[in-house]
Amino acid sequence: MYKYLLLLHILGATIWTGGHLVLAVTVLPRAVRSRSPEILLQFESGFEKLGIPALIIQVITGVWLAYLRIPSVTSWFALDNLASRLITGKLVLLLLTIMLAAHARIRIIPRLSNTNLNFLAYHIIAVTFISLLFVVLGVSFRTGGFF
Repeated sequence: MYKYLLLLHILGATIWTGGHLVLAVTVLPRAVRSRSPEILLQFESGFEKLGIPALIIQVITGVWLAYLRIPSVTSWFALDNLASRLITGKLVLLLLTIMLAAHARIRIIPRLSNTNLNFLAYHIIAVTFISLLFVVLGVSFRTGGFF
């Protein structure tokens, strides 16, 4: 079962992180340059159909994989070994992602215009950076960590 969970988790990470890299590196600069929020909204409407399910799959498989690694949920936050530090780190990144997404969805996107486009750009860059950190922490389970 572990290998199937890991495969689904990695596929979800590929979609989520890859989508945000495309957004941050190609779509966002074009939208900012042309001061066109529509470009971002158009990308978002297409990406959400694949990106949100990928994120949900990552959360479900991530929690399951964490449970297989450390069966005691309270021990996930002990920080006394690499696995618990990595699990805690990924949960913190998930919380930051949810907070940024909720803020963007509730406060920025409904009022999105060419005047506040840069504020959304900062959110996009932050979520992209966080998604890359997710990958680094995930690989750290196998490599023993980069830090």
